[in-house]
Amino acid sequence: MMSKAVDALKSDKKVRTVVFRSEVPGIFCAGADLKERAKMHSSEVSSFVSRARATINELANLPVPTIAAIDGTALGGGLELALACDIRVAASSAKMGLVETKLAIIPGAGGTQRLPRTIGVSLAKELIFSARIVDGEEAKSIGLISHVVEQNEAGDAAYRRALALAREFLPQGPVAMRVAKLAINQGMEVDLVTGLAIEEACYAQTIPTKDRIEGLLAFKEKRPPRYKGE
Repeated sequence: MMSKAVDALKSDKKVRTVVFRSEVPGIFCAGADLKERAKMHSSEVSSFVSRARATINELANLPVPTIAAIDGTALGGGLELALACDIRVAASSAKMGLVETKLAIIPGAGGTQRLPRTIGVSLAKELIFSARIVDGEEAKSIGLISHVVEQNEAGDAAYRRALALAREFLPQGPVAMRVAKLAINQGMEVDLVTGLAIEEACYAQTIPTKDRIEGLLAFKEKRPPRYKGE
């Protein structure tokens, strides 16, 4: 279901920002169903993990900004899903961790790669080696999440903060947002000189757009721009 949803989002030009949240109180995503996993043949496990990895990679490659609203527990694959988002917001009471080594396995849906890129190699090793679970406050202090909020009675404080962030993104030029994400994502994987060339190539994509002209006109006329993603 998530794979289909992500696939639909990928080609929908009307989508400007995606917020990933759970409607299950207290749980963002608890990871694999271990009872189900225990009944699987080793070949089935490999297939399942491959599908999960592919889906999370598709999520990471969505062309628009993505925000994970972590209002509860995000463990194992659940945290890997959040790590694939551009920005993470969590309630202070949320619990997060890559706990796979406790089960004599390793994170298999991007965790060993995305966590070090997010919080640094040494700290990522420490969290994975110890299978430690951190709360929202500690997650913020180590850079795992961008924002931490006190949970509210409805249990959706992180989601509300994520929506507020999304609203900050909405007025900007849609083409610019897409190529900015592309430039950052690709540039982070290469040396600075190559990264600057990627930025130049991405910038060039914005020059012939109608939105760029609209932005200049709106500035001149002292009014909000009306971008159409063209």
